Amino acid sequence: MMALVAMMTLSIHAQDGYEDTKQELAVTYGIYSNSQWLDVFEDLGMVITGARLHDDSFIGPLSVEYFYHAKKWLGVGAIAVFGTNNQEIYLGGKKPENYYGESNNTYYTLMPAVKFDWLRKKHFGMYSKVAVGATYRHDSVKKTVDHKDFSDNSVHFNWHLTAIGLEAGSPYVRGFLEVGNGEQGMFLLGVRYKFN
Repeated sequence: MMALVAMMTLSIHAQDGYEDTKQELAVTYGIYSNSQWLDVFEDLGMVITGARLHDDSFIGPLSVEYFYHAKKWLGVGAIAVFGTNNQEIYLGGKKPENYYGESNNTYYTLMPAVKFDWLRKKHFGMYSKVAVGATYRHDSVKKTVDHKDFSDNSVHFNWHLTAIGLEAGSPYVRGFLEVGNGEQGMFLLGVRYKFN
């Protein structure tokens, strides 16, 4: 909290006086999201019980975010995140007779968010952001002929914190890199469009 207060104070003095845009829309792709870590721990539990997982593939987190700048240093908005994980389950070694089915977990997350621009120049910026919301999760297992398919839905709390974000480009289109933790990933890249 002290770091955020310090950044907000710095932001007041870091503006360069050019006519800033008030809205921004961004698309991001990250790695190591909360949902990915959840899948890792669940997979570990399955392995302990004797299952073997193969061809594991996680797509996402893919995000879309919107912010409106009520002040030059303060943006309020929302972040939507999508991720999905697919894998094959074997009860024993990877042999046709041990094949159990294909598992799919899909995550849809919506989080209100706040963005603190503590350095906002015409072609470069530094910022942090905080988001808190919920994830709708759909799990399904398509099993072999002699087993029934399974599906389940749940909603759980989720969040994201960007410790530091760096952006560069024109006043209207910028690429950026963020380091943090949460549903958008520990590391993420993206493109941001700023407009009035």
